[in-house]
Amino acid sequence: MISCKIEIPQNELIFKASRSSGPGGQNVNKLNTKVAVNFNISNSGALNAEQKEIILKKLGHRLTKDNILIVESQRFRSQKANRDFAIETLNDIIENALKKAKTRRPTRPTRTAVEKRLRSKKMKSLLKRQRREITD
Repeated sequence: MISCKIEIPQNELIFKASRSSGPGGQNVNKLNTKVAVNFNISNSGALNAEQKEIILKKLGHRLTKDNILIVESQRFRSQKANRDFAIETLNDIIENALKKAKTRRPTRPTRTAVEKRLRSKKMKSLLKRQRREITD
């Protein structure tokens, strides 16, 4: 069983700040509030080989060629808030990738459901039969 709670050390994350897009007045034009967090999955010491394999398979569409997961945040007007939100989002993405999906147990329709379906089919058939043209 794989544990979903993983602590990623800060030294494995690379932060880049840039200017946010969208409305915000002079704050957007002057300050670098948008934050991008890069996490190299292949070189991570926080993950074991099995976890890395699962993440690479499930998050392959989100990774760069070098197996780096990039999460950007520009939701808030301060760099610190965006940084915290990006880290939280990164943790959520990794935890969701490592969650084991429940196995589906096949079920059968109940007797009542089967009877109800057959009854409705008979009614529909009768209705259509009554719409036919009567020929003598």
